[in-house]
Amino acid sequence: MEYSPPPLFKQGAPARVKVTVFACISIALLMMDARLHVLATLRQAAGTVLYPLQMAALMPRDALASVGNYFSTVAMLQKQVRALQSLQVADAQARQQAQLQMAENVQLRKLMDARAHLPVKSMMSEILYETRDPSTRKVVLDRGLRQGVALGLPVIDNAGVIGQVTRVFPFTSEVTLLTDKEQAIPVQVLRNGLRSVAYGRGQSGLLDLRFVAPNADILVGDVLITSGMDGVYPAGLAVAKVVQVESSVAGAFGRVVCQPLAGIDRNRQLLILMAASDVLPRPAEEPPKARGKKQGLPKMVPLDVAPLSPAPAVAVPDTAPVVSRPAPPATQKAAQ
Repeated sequence: MEYSPPPLFKQGAPARVKVTVFACISIALLMMDARLHVLATLRQAAGTVLYPLQMAALMPRDALASVGNYFSTVAMLQKQVRALQSLQVADAQARQQAQLQMAENVQLRKLMDARAHLPVKSMMSEILYETRDPSTRKVVLDRGLRQGVALGLPVIDNAGVIGQVTRVFPFTSEVTLLTDKEQAIPVQVLRNGLRSVAYGRGQSGLLDLRFVAPNADILVGDVLITSGMDGVYPAGLAVAKVVQVESSVAGAFGRVVCQPLAGIDRNRQLLILMAASDVLPRPAEEPPKARGKKQGLPKMVPLDVAPLSPAPAVAVPDTAPVVSRPAPPATQKAAQ
C-alpha cells in the first residue's frame, strides 16, 4: 500500500526554488532594514502585539522563582530574628551589668564621702550572702579576723547604722542587723535630745521605742541618732526616722514605730567602724550562798572618831549652893 503526500504539497515550484527565493527575500529585507531602517515601525508593532503572549508564557517561570524566593526569604528572616534576639539578650544583660556597676559606683562614692567625715577608722566590706535562718536578720561580710574585725564592731553605710558584728571567722564575719528581734541600740531624738532604746521588730524591717511615756516629746518625722551610752556605737550616727506615734490611754507607755534610715535591705557595700569599744567589763558573779545558815546583819566596824576637846572651865562663885545629884543608872549592854 503506497502512501503519497496530499495534493497540496504536490502543487507549486520545487522546494529548492522556494528556499532560494525566500533566502533572497530575507537578505534583501535585512539589507533594507540595516541601511534604510524600514522595518523598525513594523518591529515595534509586532512587539507590542506579542507582549501579552510573552508575559503569559513567562508566568509559570516567574511563579516558580517567586515561590523559591519566598521560602528563602522566610528562612533568612527567621535566622536574622534569632540572631537579633540573642543580641538583644546580650545587650540587655550588658545594660543591666552597667546599671549595677553605676549603682555600686554611686554607693561607693557615698561611702567614701561618709568615710572621710567619720571621726574613727573604718574599713570597706561587701555583703556575701544572708543567713538561712528565717527567724533572724543577719548577713555575712567578706572581712574577718585576718583583716582585724572583732566582736561588737558597729557596721554602717552612708545613711546610718546597719548593725553590729556578732560572730567573727578568719575570713568572714556575721553581722546582726538593726531590725533583728534580739538587737537593741540606745538612741536619742535629734530635735530635743530625749533618750530611749530602739528594738528590732524582725521581718517587718521596723524599729520600736519601748517604755516611752505617753507624754514624751516625740513627733512623726523626728530623726533618731545614736546616743553613745552603750560604748559600742559612736554618738551622732543616724539610726531611724519616726513614722508612727501612738499614745496609750490605758497603759503607762506609748508606742513609737521607726523606719531605719540605712539601706539595710538595699546596699551591698558597707563600712565597719574599727574603733575599739569602751564597754565596761561585766562584774564577777557573786558566790552562791550556803543554805541552812541564818543571814544576819553585817558586822559593824567601829568608826575612828576624834575625841572632843574639853570645854573651858567656868568659875563658880563661892556663894553658890552646891546641889548633889544622883549618879545616872548604868546602861544595859546591847544584846549580842
